[in-house]
Amino acid sequence: MLKYNRALKQNARRLRKETTDSERALWSRLRRKQVHNVPFYRQKPIGDYIVDFYAPQARLVVEIDGSQHMEEKGIQKDKQRDAYLKSQGLDVLRFDNLQVLRKLDAVLETIFRATVERSDG
Repeated sequence: MLKYNRALKQNARRLRKETTDSERALWSRLRRKQVHNVPFYRQKPIGDYIVDFYAPQARLVVEIDGSQHMEEKGIQKDKQRDAYLKSQGLDVLRFDNLQVLRKLDAVLETIFRATVERSDG
């Protein structure tokens, strides 16, 4: 069972209110089981992290990365985060903001394929 960090609950709520354009665009296509009838949650605390999107049925995390993730410090933090999430049995898909905004259908196809491969039903 995944560790839920209650200390991150308030921050997760704040992040849900302060979504980026790319998060808003992707959420409009993930919500209400639009992808392979799999429910997604946004800004979900898992361990010491808050992930952008989480599909428990598929054990899938989807992250949308801004420019700070392209810098060395961000890359190292993402490696640690991904290693933790993978140790919990989760797959992590990463897309940058421009991919989501300019190639949303391709991003959704990748997410769809991952949910098909990893879903229980």
